[in-house]
Amino acid sequence: MGQILSKLILRLLGWKIKGWNFNGLDKYVIIEIPHTSNWDFPLGILLRGAQAAPHVKFVGKKSLFKWPFGYLFKALGGYPVDRKKSQNFVDSMVEILEKEDRFAICLAPEGTRSYTDSLKTGFYYLAVKAKVPIVMVSFNYAKKELVVAEPFTPSGNYEADLSILKAFYADKVGLYPENAFKF
Repeated sequence: MGQILSKLILRLLGWKIKGWNFNGLDKYVIIEIPHTSNWDFPLGILLRGAQAAPHVKFVGKKSLFKWPFGYLFKALGGYPVDRKKSQNFVDSMVEILEKEDRFAICLAPEGTRSYTDSLKTGFYYLAVKAKVPIVMVSFNYAKKELVVAEPFTPSGNYEADLSILKAFYADKVGLYPENAFKF
């Protein structure tokens, strides 16, 4: 979707973009928390369009990539993931990051729109292994803000770096706050 059209749609819906622009780096991992609604996806596509960042791709559960919408999700930059199989997702994404000149992958570490008491850590180990920064994104429904944090380089100590995530996401509210991960 074009930059002007994406910005116009966001404005008409009352949303504002705050923070870093996706074109500031060539390679990184994006995480989106809280992920509590199907509306997060179109907001993400609009954010990517508004920032003119076609190198930003996303992953989704494999069932989304079947007929009748499979072609659309792939055309929008999606990569299907079979959550029932252990398929070494991290290594396959590292390979893509290494071979592409510009590539960013967006992940929802909650892994579901329902409540979960833990984050999936693949995003973290992907960034560490690929030696790329993490960019935190939130669709803050309370303020209708699409908030993009400055990139940070993970230290390799997940527990220590979790405090960075906690500080950024502390005041962000998903569409269904009761379904959001609690740091």
